[in-house]
Amino acid sequence: MLPIYRGVIRAYGASRFVRRSLLREGFASAAQPDGARPTAAETEWLQGAAQEPWTAERMARGWRETALPDGDPVAAVALGLRRLRRRMLCGLLVRDVAGVAPLDEVMRTMTAFAEFAVRTALAAILPDLAGRHPAPRTAQGRPQDLLVVGMGKAGAWELNVSSDLDLVFVYGEDGPSAQEFFDRAGRRLIAVLADADEDGFVFRTDLRLRPHGDSGPLSVSLAMLEEYFQRDGREWERFAWSKARVLSGPVLATEADFRDQLAALDAVVTPFVYRRYFDFGAIGAIRDLHARIRAQARRKRGAADAAGRGEYDVKLGRGGIREIEFMAQAWGIMRGGRDVRLRERATLPMLATLAATGRLPPEDADALSDAYVFLRRLEHAVQYRDDAQTHRIPADPAEREAVAQLFGASSVAELLARYHAAREHVERAFDAMFPPEEADAGRAAQGGVDEADDLPEPMRRFLVSARVSALPEALRTRVGALAAVAAAEIGTIQREMREERGAAGESDGDAEAIAVRWVRLMEIIGRRATYFALLAEYPRAHVRVLRVLAAGGWAAEYLLRHPILLDELIDPRAEEFSADVDVPSYWAAWARDLDASLRAAGPDVEAQMNLLRDAHHAAVFRLLLADLAGHLTVERLADHLSAAADGVLRIALDAAWRSMVPPTAPVPPLPRLCVVAYGKLGGRELGYASDLDLIFVVDDTGPGPAEADAARCAQLVRRFLSWLTTVTSSGNLFEIDLRLRPNGSAGVLVTPLAAFEGYQINADGHGAWFWEHQALTRARPCAGDAAVGERIETIRRGVLQRQRDPALVQAEVVAMRRRMLEGHAHRDARFDCKFDRGGMVDVEFAVQALVLLHAHRHPELVENRGNIGLLGIAAHLGLLDAAMAEAAADAYRRYRRLQHALRLAGVPDARVDRDRVRGEIDAVLRLWHRVLGTEEPHGKMAD
Repeated sequence: MLPIYRGVIRAYGASRFVRRSLLREGFASAAQPDGARPTAAETEWLQGAAQEPWTAERMARGWRETALPDGDPVAAVALGLRRLRRRMLCGLLVRDVAGVAPLDEVMRTMTAFAEFAVRTALAAILPDLAGRHPAPRTAQGRPQDLLVVGMGKAGAWELNVSSDLDLVFVYGEDGPSAQEFFDRAGRRLIAVLADADEDGFVFRTDLRLRPHGDSGPLSVSLAMLEEYFQRDGREWERFAWSKARVLSGPVLATEADFRDQLAALDAVVTPFVYRRYFDFGAIGAIRDLHARIRAQARRKRGAADAAGRGEYDVKLGRGGIREIEFMAQAWGIMRGGRDVRLRERATLPMLATLAATGRLPPEDADALSDAYVFLRRLEHAVQYRDDAQTHRIPADPAEREAVAQLFGASSVAELLARYHAAREHVERAFDAMFPPEEADAGRAAQGGVDEADDLPEPMRRFLVSARVSALPEALRTRVGALAAVAAAEIGTIQREMREERGAAGESDGDAEAIAVRWVRLMEIIGRRATYFALLAEYPRAHVRVLRVLAAGGWAAEYLLRHPILLDELIDPRAEEFSADVDVPSYWAAWARDLDASLRAAGPDVEAQMNLLRDAHHAAVFRLLLADLAGHLTVERLADHLSAAADGVLRIALDAAWRSMVPPTAPVPPLPRLCVVAYGKLGGRELGYASDLDLIFVVDDTGPGPAEADAARCAQLVRRFLSWLTTVTSSGNLFEIDLRLRPNGSAGVLVTPLAAFEGYQINADGHGAWFWEHQALTRARPCAGDAAVGERIETIRRGVLQRQRDPALVQAEVVAMRRRMLEGHAHRDARFDCKFDRGGMVDVEFAVQALVLLHAHRHPELVENRGNIGLLGIAAHLGLLDAAMAEAAADAYRRYRRLQHALRLAGVPDARVDRDRVRGEIDAVLRLWHRVLGTEEPHGKMAD
């Protein structure tokens, strides 16, 4: 009890509210001055109030112990709540001052009391009212309840010790006298909470956040609320409703009907607050709202200064509580429509989520959290003085000394030093996230293009087009400024590209072409002014857009197809693909978070499919940005793309299975099905636009009819393929090729495990062709049942490690290479880096031949390490000269880089001047001759 006792002494000496409360409790005949010490009886009473936290259970116990007068039950409840609040707040104050109640306990206690007070009051008000007036019912004849919606801090469990209670009253269906009934209930609830007498009050209330504010009705139906949101809802109201939470409980309605009312309210509020697209118009709304709040704070500070008071506002002043709340809320408003994790109401958990998801550096999130805790505790210390709704550190020295004691600071000087340090950090962070308008204007003025005549022709035509002319003047000005910045930046990009790439021709860096793409993007995003806001608020994002457009071809088209990806340009995770990132761990965490988001999105399958597509598109785009910035090698990029695809396949398989189960039924375990990847995904060499070569294998030896299992698995696979290939409003995920399954297009969609093994072993002569064993060298289980995957891998290894006739292996590989060469004949004089002799396919076939020739003696060769890795293993085993293997590996890398650059530029075939790759061709042909023992097959480009 020693800390509590010390808290009692400090609280009594510094808080006039505590001394007034004890006077009202009958412990003294007159109020005591600051610095006085409590009597033994007063100490005992305060210690009793503070001995344990004021949980909901303790509030209920305290309520049962509160003596209520006879007579009007509603008036009795009001009196009892006022007395309970006084005892609760005295106890909470002492616990806080004693240092035994952390900030979370203080905020949750005040919020829990608000919830308790609302529910207790309505439990008296509604039955009494229903006894005098007909209670409103739904169209089905069921009673309705009043939904008392707590806004702001009440919704977020963050009430301070002298908060207003911001409320909105909502009911379900309109009907005869429904609004009149609930208006009466609302007025009586306000009286219970806000009326004050010598025992104090319960909560000050504020109803101005309801639709149309003071001029609107006191209570609104769901239909009225929805219409208001659609027609008149303003940006700042989205911020207010993002923290909304119903405080009341069922009184007239049943538990089930009340839950239905809550769900109906959520269905109206959620689409208003959270937009499917990333909403950067919210930044401007925050800035405008913040400017109004600051102007109000300046007016109040001016009045204080005029009266000779120099005060600091810890809530609304610069670097105050409101700025931290805005920073946390902005992420939710901008991105919460697509990432449900960012719909967190409370500030501290939201900051932790932003750090966990990579949106804020952990050190920044920690610093803002520390500042928030400090400022909220300081706010409470200021309010403990008189139980007053104030957020200002007083200027009077004696008042400041009392606040310092209530806070627990050693001195006023120490308290103010900590306050200024916290304020300055928050102010810097806020200005970095929401640059002042004048800073934006300065950046636009520095664009380097002063006249429209200096713009590329496509931009000039766009700015005078009917589309732009129809925009509001402020938006036209913003678009014009963006064009000026873009024109200047295009020149810089051209110079850099010429220096970096010379005349290689891997990208179309022509200023006119870049300007055309920029105009196309502006025309696409013009349907959502929020994207103009993004580019204006984040000039660095605009520069990155231009670099993507300058890359041409695939990169530009990807952005133009998915303009929603503009958000990724300011996502700090776009910078995190450094060489030391552990690829499997990174994408496993990404997949876990994405899977959780899908599960939280509800039963709407299309919404889940869109969420999955948007997340994968965003991941690919972040990789593209890192790629264009030179942060990733081609091999490293392929590792990332392959790991991301693995994650998507696992998530889609689980989601497809869940979608086959009725929403109310438990989800049974997945069938013993395994998804096996071949080709580029199997070898972890996936590119941006690669197809996925997949087969499906099921272990049907478990209990139950095999036919039923097969039918269920076939249905699951069809649903899974639909998840991957269906074009929704967010596009699709992958193109899927199933022709590598046993017996190709004539084979069954899902192969039983025993049939897969028999086919690969080819015991009856009707199984796998030789080229299918070539393909098997790059196969690996990538999703589904892990145990089945292990058995497939065992089968794969056994097949590849069989001893084969070397001459037969060489002949089969050469024959297959000849057929492929004939199938990709071309008359272009340039060298095809993939299909011509001496190109990538020769490396791949040579590696496959090495595996099939030597894996029976060297099982290391069946490891799925990719072509470059297997060349290194072969050299280590002495199967290849080390210099030869290294030269072939370098050639393969060069070809992949060239192919990658050309694909990014939109060039469909990886063809270059033969002289550019003469050394690579020779290195690959030497490898071919060493492994296959022949120069065959001859192609016209191999001379």
